[in-house]
Amino acid sequence: MTGGRRAVVIGAGVAGLSTAGLLARRGYEVTLLERGTAVGGRAGSLTIADAPGFRWDTGPSWYLMPEAFDRFFSLMGTSTEEQLDLSELSPGYRLLPEGLDPVDVPVGADAVAELFETLEPGAGEEVRRYLAEAGDTYRIAVDRFLYTDFTSPAPFLGLGVARRAVRLIRLLAGSLESLVNRRFQDRRLRQILSYPAVFLSSRPSQTPALYQLMSFTDLVQGVKYPSGGFAAVVESLRRLAVGHGVSIRTGTEVTAIVTDRARANPFRQIPGVGRATAHLSAARAQGVTVRTSDGTVSGTGEEFIPADVVVSAADLHHTETGLLPAGLQTYPERRWRRADPGVGAVVVMLGVKGELPELAHHTLIFSEDWTPDFAAVFDTLPGGAGQKASRSVYVSRTSATDPDVAPDGHENLFVLVPVTCDPSMDTSAVDAIADATLDMIAQRAGVPDLVDRVVVRRTLGPADFAERYNSWRGWALGLAHTLTQSAFMRGTNRSRAVSNLYYAGSTTTPGVGVPMCLISAENAVTRISRSGGPSRDSARSGRDRR
Repeated sequence: MTGGRRAVVIGAGVAGLSTAGLLARRGYEVTLLERGTAVGGRAGSLTIADAPGFRWDTGPSWYLMPEAFDRFFSLMGTSTEEQLDLSELSPGYRLLPEGLDPVDVPVGADAVAELFETLEPGAGEEVRRYLAEAGDTYRIAVDRFLYTDFTSPAPFLGLGVARRAVRLIRLLAGSLESLVNRRFQDRRLRQILSYPAVFLSSRPSQTPALYQLMSFTDLVQGVKYPSGGFAAVVESLRRLAVGHGVSIRTGTEVTAIVTDRARANPFRQIPGVGRATAHLSAARAQGVTVRTSDGTVSGTGEEFIPADVVVSAADLHHTETGLLPAGLQTYPERRWRRADPGVGAVVVMLGVKGELPELAHHTLIFSEDWTPDFAAVFDTLPGGAGQKASRSVYVSRTSATDPDVAPDGHENLFVLVPVTCDPSMDTSAVDAIADATLDMIAQRAGVPDLVDRVVVRRTLGPADFAERYNSWRGWALGLAHTLTQSAFMRGTNRSRAVSNLYYAGSTTTPGVGVPMCLISAENAVTRISRSGGPSRDSARSGRDRR
């Protein structure tokens, strides 16, 4: 172990593992603390003793933005090729639109244009223009807006941004739904280009049109699958972190972030005081207190783990309101009353006897009018009556690509049903949603005996997300990517009250999704490095240390 400064990272999901690995590579002595019994967080893995041969990813399943993975692995002194075995999916996914024939959605601008033209005359050339614009927006976002903490205006001052300023402002001010609907008339085409909003924990009518860039990632860059699923991604992150000296403690719950004071210094509130001076007057984290999952504690009742830097990759609401005193909260409870929690989810994991060629590796099932679907998810109050689940759902038949996730003669299905964020949703409500969804899948896919062929079934609901991950309101992903919750308005990756406390993960900047978590880890570590501390080129054989 190096003699560098000590860092504690809270939460061993994708962001926590990535942050810990990057810090260790820069010379920190890192302790990574995880409340659960395994690493991965929302990117978890499930096996069942009485269902041998089945394995499910319990969270992320779309491998998008490959350059985010490439960049992270390069920072860790390795490469994606060394770490993961990737397969290209063809088709990228299948669409099962209500009342219409299935549509296989290809990859590549030419193939997509050909498909669009067959469904709507003139849409082929229009989608070429749309995807070219989406690609340009994507490159600007990657080059200027994602790998930044918005503490400097420099990302906005480049010539490339200036030339696109008017268009970017229009994209931020307008909605994805309006942008798509103006340019395409066919319902299927609108849904293909609008549905990525759900993967941003939002709905098309509230998602800035800037996020048209999502269509570039799946329709042009393509959809890949890492052999072993996202469990293989998590294992790679774990292996790299440990190889660089990170100490991972599972079954260890952080109960408080300990600081040198209970409240922020009022001096930092004086108008005109510079940022650096303000941080010097802020509180400082001294470490964290923990307890183990079996309820035991060491010493006199609490174990204290000292640290020079603390990074929380846990749910931001929990970090701010559960681990810090009221006087040191950058985001106090009153701030959260105005926040849009985004999408909740009911996850259904199935083992099915026999083959299901009617479903692709990725299948999207859309209702004819999905307005009620979004209303059920975003407009229903927790605990309220009425429809709480969407009838537009996502199905992953992982066994279409990976034979190791199901025994011979069986299929592995992962079903994601968007629901309202409501941790009061009990098991009977989750089961009712799962039952109705399976009936719908059977009807829409043309597999009338689907339910009868299910040999194993497990579910997760908002209450599970709340309990397992301390998710605010049981959210599945994180804050919705609405206008006021995007880019610099989404928040900060550094506490304004505790100078050496930082944030990473899907509930902070830059946003939701595995690539965003990798980026958030790099951004947090970059900001820590700017504040001082060891930073060494670990080209030496740090990966081989044990």
